[in-house]
Amino acid sequence: MELFFCRFFSRSLSVLGILCAVTLTQAYAKEEFTIAVIGKTKNDSFYEQSFKGCLSFAVKVSNLKCIYDGAEDYQDVRTQSLVINELAEQNVDAFLVSTTDSEYLVSHALKNLNKKNIPVITFDSDLLPKHQKYRLAYIGTNNFDFGTALGELAKKFKKSEKQSICIQSGHHTTPNLNDRIAGVRHALSGQSKKRLAAESGWVEHPRCPLYTMGKRHASLEQVERFSSLKNPPIFLAVAGFAQFNPEYIETMKAAKSKITDGDFVIISADTEQIQLDALKHGLSTVNLGQKPFEMGRKSAELMYNYLMKGLKPELDKYYLDYHLCDKSNFENCTVNY
Repeated sequence: MELFFCRFFSRSLSVLGILCAVTLTQAYAKEEFTIAVIGKTKNDSFYEQSFKGCLSFAVKVSNLKCIYDGAEDYQDVRTQSLVINELAEQNVDAFLVSTTDSEYLVSHALKNLNKKNIPVITFDSDLLPKHQKYRLAYIGTNNFDFGTALGELAKKFKKSEKQSICIQSGHHTTPNLNDRIAGVRHALSGQSKKRLAAESGWVEHPRCPLYTMGKRHASLEQVERFSSLKNPPIFLAVAGFAQFNPEYIETMKAAKSKITDGDFVIISADTEQIQLDALKHGLSTVNLGQKPFEMGRKSAELMYNYLMKGLKPELDKYYLDYHLCDKSNFENCTVNY
């Protein structure tokens, strides 16, 4: 009796193992996987480059499709979540997301994806630490370090004992932009939590930080307004914002002599082609660029390995480097796709 039970149990385990293997093989042998790339805004060359990075990886494998979507014109937290939820009902297998508002995104979209077992990788802007269980990994810039580098650039243009500076940002809850602001303040004062108040020789303009919601028209109006001041502060944008506006070059020509003479300093994150054109025309002082294409390519590779082979990313965060562009090297400081 005992011998019969042991043989039956052993055979049952073998059958169960075969069934599990067949199920996993069927899952990994799916004809085609679809990955959705969701930036903070859709009509943005930065996120379009990330999408191209996804496409670049997809052509190297036979069963991966990349699609692109997001909030249309600005950093709209509600639309970002709505788009994700709509795509989750359309057989999308995984998401690559740049976070606008971590709290809202998790409660209105990522918890839903988690219940459906749809995996997420963040790029460019990570979730807050308390929410990172809702994604597999983050790929992009170390945003605090990036902000620190922007602050170090600002030091080169300090002219007075108490130098005024204006920081321009996007949405006030966006994790990567807030990390950059913290990095700027740390570089200029040694602390990252409070506004600069002249103790370290730097003071934030009373109207700043400026929060643009990523709206290009408003962003450009802000730069233009500050450029017209008699003694403007150093203007430091922690993302492209105004310089992503197609009218930036034409609008800022009125301030060219001020920029050329160093009387109005514009330091901006990102080095999209439209920003390199601004450097060419002498309408930006210096830009610090990232690698949006590689963010999309690496994220797609990691996600594909998870979908195809069940392999989770080895690291929690994959940091990419950044680069400096100015009027001396704008022709060869970076490659845009």
